Amino acid sequence: MTSSDSRTVKYEQAQQPVMTIIRDENVLGGEPRIEGTRVAVRHVATRVIDGGYSPAYVADQLDIALASVYEALAYYYTNVEEMREFERENTAAFDEIREETLQPKEPAS
Repeated sequence: MTSSDSRTVKYEQAQQPVMTIIRDENVLGGEPRIEGTRVAVRHVATRVIDGGYSPAYVADQLDIALASVYEALAYYYTNVEEMREFERENTAAFDEIREETLQPKEPAS
């Protein structure tokens, strides 16, 4: 911030943050995540939206920048249907694994 006199205040324009939400098929099955982490957008949204935690608390708990939490939330709200599809796929995979592990093993012959 610069000031030419006590009545006029000029603000320098802040640089736009670089998008840090990325996708890589080799990490988290291609689910959108915060670059440099294994924290999925869905994980952040679940904690803030469903869990009721503040963005600052989530940032602290996940050891990420507060700006990254807000960016993840913006991505989530911009791509709600995509996020719901990831949730459905995750739930289906979890249910399948649960069913497999609860099935009794065939007796050895």
